[in-house]
Amino acid sequence: MKKETLQKFKERLLEMRKDLLGDFNNIQTHSLSRGDDQAGDLSSMPIHMADIGSDTYEKEFACDLIKSEQEELREIDAALARLADGSFGVCEVCNKKVSYQRLSGLPYARLCIECQRKEEAGGA
Repeated sequence: MKKETLQKFKERLLEMRKDLLGDFNNIQTHSLSRGDDQAGDLSSMPIHMADIGSDTYEKEFACDLIKSEQEELREIDAALARLADGSFGVCEVCNKKVSYQRLSGLPYARLCIECQRKEEAGGA
C-alpha cells in the first residue's frame, strides 16, 4: 500500500479512537454517574419500583455499550500497531492482502473477507 493511503487509514483510525474516547466520557457523565454526584440528596432518588428498574436498565445498557466500544478501541489500537510494524492490511490467517474496500469500511479489519466468513461460520 502507498504511504499516502496508509497515512489516510492512520488518520481515520485516530479520529475513530478520539470519537470513542469522547463517547466513553459522555456515557460516564450522562448515564453511569447519574445521581451519584448528589450523595445524600433524596430528591433524585427514584420513588417507584419501575423508576428503580429503569435506572438499573439504563446503567446496564451503558455498561454494555462501553464494553462494546472498549473492544472496538482495542481493535483500533491493534490496527495502529499493525500500521507501525508494517503488517497493516494483511490477513492474520492466510497472509493475503485485505481488500481496500474492506479496509475502507472497517479500517481495523484483521482478516480478509474469506477468512472472516469462515470464522463467523465457525470454520476457522
